[in-house]
Amino acid sequence: MADTIELSVADIHELALKALLANGCDESNAEAIATTVSTAERDGSESHGMFRIPGYISALRSGKVNGQSNPTAETVTPAVIRMHGDGGFTPLAINRGVPLLAEAGKTYGIAAMPIVNTYHFAALWPETEQLAEHGLVGMAFTVAKPKVAPAGASKALFGTNPISVAWPRPGKTPWVFDMATSARALGDIMIAARDNHTIPEGTGLDSEGSPTTDPAQIIDGGVLLPFGGHKGSAISTMVELLAAGLIGEQFSFEAAETDNNDGGPARGGELLIAMSPEVLAGADWQAHCESFFEKLSGLEGVRLPGARRHLNRGNTHVRNVNAALIDEIKTLL
Repeated sequence: MADTIELSVADIHELALKALLANGCDESNAEAIATTVSTAERDGSESHGMFRIPGYISALRSGKVNGQSNPTAETVTPAVIRMHGDGGFTPLAINRGVPLLAEAGKTYGIAAMPIVNTYHFAALWPETEQLAEHGLVGMAFTVAKPKVAPAGASKALFGTNPISVAWPRPGKTPWVFDMATSARALGDIMIAARDNHTIPEGTGLDSEGSPTTDPAQIIDGGVLLPFGGHKGSAISTMVELLAAGLIGEQFSFEAAETDNNDGGPARGGELLIAMSPEVLAGADWQAHCESFFEKLSGLEGVRLPGARRHLNRGNTHVRNVNAALIDEIKTLL
């Protein structure tokens, strides 16, 4: 097992903030990203926590990403709000846009927020959970550079193309999932390679198109596979269309063509959708849905998605973070 260092969530936030400020972020952008990173560590999502900081900094140092971006909202229709990311990382655009999207969702029953000209490098569940806290169903979709081969192929065309959905449960933690449409998230593959772990069969192919359980072979010229074969491939195609075609942003293959490969994220977009069960179902929606959740959680062996993250969230103890990663980040200050 790799050596780790104990840090509080506050310490994680502070180190991330310092690293970002030292490399071209202004206070608003640095704070938004540091909160995103420390929240991931708080909730046990190692692959989207401090692990991402070197990539953020690489993109800042190369000049690809605007660390002082000023995201702005454009009201396209009363129920469509386009956030212009100003060439920056996505967290600040999300922070500014979600309240506007939530208000539109509550008013009209359903609303959408495309985020364009931005660089997404984080989990999706923070923004969908924010919508759930407003009593709304939140959905989010985004794409990335190709690393996933469509079903039947051995060449990458899709990103890992995650989806997140959060369902509000007032008085309780929301039902929420955030999943890649690949068999494993790329960040998890990279951590497995770093820590010399194998991965399950069916996760990916090596550079020769042969199945492999070695994460390093997937990273070095290989590809990930979609989860569930043709079903995951179809869902990943849907994400490409929703998070690129529908909002006028780059498909995964286009992101690869325009990126400078500095180790940070490629330019792309994100689509957020907010839906109001109060408007669409009526005032008794919560009691009706809770009866379903009671049936679901009452089945032996069932664990609701997001439960582990919410359990970790309540743990105020220190987090164990990869020591070599922390040393690397300190050299970037």
